[in-house]
Amino acid sequence: MTKRVFGRPDRPPRDALTQWLSKLWNPWLQGSLLLIIVGVWGAAMIVPAIPSLFIWLASCLTVVFVIGSFVLMVRQTKTSNPRSYHKPMGEALLRSEAVPLAIIDPQGVIIELNEGTERAFGYERVELMGNWLASFVDAGSRDALHTMLEHSLTGCSKQGNIHIIHRSGYPLELHLVCSPMVQNEKVIGTLVVSHDLSDRKRNVERIRYMAYYDDRTGLPNRTLFQRSLNESLAFAHDHNQLVGLCYMDLDRFKLVNTSFGREFGDMLLMQVAERFTSVMNEQDFAARMEGDEFALLFKNLESEEQLLSRARTVLKAIEEPFELKGFPIQITASIGAVTSRLVEDDGYVLLNKADMALMKVKQNGRNDALLYSESWSNYSFEHLSMQHEMYRAIQRKEFILYYQPQYDMISGGMIGVEALVRWKHPIRGMIPPGDFIPLAEESGMIVQIGDWVLEEACRQNKYWQESGLPPMPVSVNLSIRQFVQHDLASKVADVLARTGLESQYLDLEITESMTMDVNHVSRCLLDLTALGVGISIDDFGTGYSSFHYLKNFPIDRLKIDRSFVRDIQQDPSDAEIVAAIIAMAHNLNIQVIAEGVETQEQIEFLRKHNCDEMQGYFWSAPVPSDNIEQMLGGDYM
Repeated sequence: MTKRVFGRPDRPPRDALTQWLSKLWNPWLQGSLLLIIVGVWGAAMIVPAIPSLFIWLASCLTVVFVIGSFVLMVRQTKTSNPRSYHKPMGEALLRSEAVPLAIIDPQGVIIELNEGTERAFGYERVELMGNWLASFVDAGSRDALHTMLEHSLTGCSKQGNIHIIHRSGYPLELHLVCSPMVQNEKVIGTLVVSHDLSDRKRNVERIRYMAYYDDRTGLPNRTLFQRSLNESLAFAHDHNQLVGLCYMDLDRFKLVNTSFGREFGDMLLMQVAERFTSVMNEQDFAARMEGDEFALLFKNLESEEQLLSRARTVLKAIEEPFELKGFPIQITASIGAVTSRLVEDDGYVLLNKADMALMKVKQNGRNDALLYSESWSNYSFEHLSMQHEMYRAIQRKEFILYYQPQYDMISGGMIGVEALVRWKHPIRGMIPPGDFIPLAEESGMIVQIGDWVLEEACRQNKYWQESGLPPMPVSVNLSIRQFVQHDLASKVADVLARTGLESQYLDLEITESMTMDVNHVSRCLLDLTALGVGISIDDFGTGYSSFHYLKNFPIDRLKIDRSFVRDIQQDPSDAEIVAAIIAMAHNLNIQVIAEGVETQEQIEFLRKHNCDEMQGYFWSAPVPSDNIEQMLGGDYM
């Protein structure tokens, strides 16, 4: 068996004098003995009766004690020298696994190593000892290893990187530090300390992967796609090539998450990614942007028609049913496409155009691919841009509620509020409802906005009541698209249950100009009134079916349109219409509220004809919820 270089020799037994002096080195014992000896010696010097023999003996003991203390102090001083730790330190390093190290003789043979080196190389100690270190190093790194070892034999340290093959077969990259071992001014070998660079590189690669790839599908993420898009555009412009960009969104993917859960939704996303990437070329590029949205980059196209053809190939690839929990799932997708035909279009502009084309596909019925057209007018461009931003606003919760107070005409006290939606755009600021409500109605996004308004208004009203403010109803406008839903009453009931608001404090307003199935609306309103919710007709007098509404629908209150109230003093016809509406409603036991009241003369006219309630800028414009709390908390009139 090979003898260890840093063996642990047996400790020689200490002689009796050393042991005895070590005991005397105790400070307390030493002090006590010194006092006794000095006392005896002093007494011998003072008392004449004591023989000179005792005086001589005390003097000898004092000298012996002082010499012994000096010898022991010198020995312990030598023991505490830092050089005395070199041997234990070497033994500790050879037992350690933290730092792989080995001792190489001048011929390059391994003569000693620690457990860290065994673990780094994957070999047992007996397999490494006595063999050349170069035999475990990759052939391409042996020259570098020989250079480092020869350099250390000259008395200088040298370091560098080499590659080895682990015993299990996978390659490793090590950083070696070769330092000379000197004894009696002669280099007797080399101390090799190694550090595994593979772990660090794997960690760096993992961090890079997390930064640039999606952990669900394994596809590149938005950051890497944007970089690749910019590089591809620069190359295409320099070489007069055409690049195509597709933005794809899965149709009604939220139904999958709702039905099967997000875990299975993620599994479907992985299957979809595998499906459409299988029909793409190696030079093409696909990425998951967010949620169920993907971006596809096609390089070196011949024409825009080819891009559309490639996009429809992708759509066809995902037509075949997928399987989740043993159930076949049929899913479709929509794609907006654009090419780099315009040199001035950068990556951001192309993504925006492709996204707008995608929104137009969804507006036209989904499950298709549409190429962005530069022939679209500026109005269409702004229209699509606003629609796209509104879609994002729903996701980013940019909509807020303002509340306009409603007052009793006799007492002047606040008897309710109307919830009015506002869009707080992060760049454009506050966007008035007239600019986005018609577009929301057209695109169908009014349903999502309306559902949010209903729940937020109920939640806010319940919060006011829990804060000790006087209870009052909140009015919420319903769109025609919400009435088309056959579960409107149950949806309202769920909102009331979630928010804890009593039904008597919710008033739903329908627009008189709605043209829909009267039987369906009647059934829907009866279901709502059965819940205890109030029903109002908004903008009364502007439509053609006013009397039909009053006859067939369970109406609690009607609102006179502001267009009649505004000219009540200037136009006698408007004054007669307002007076007739109030009288007719009272004969039918229906409350009347006038909206758009702005002057004292209008108030006097309405009071004269017994109008019940009013709202308008004369007393308050629509305000945030905090202002309503201040109004309800004081004696606001």
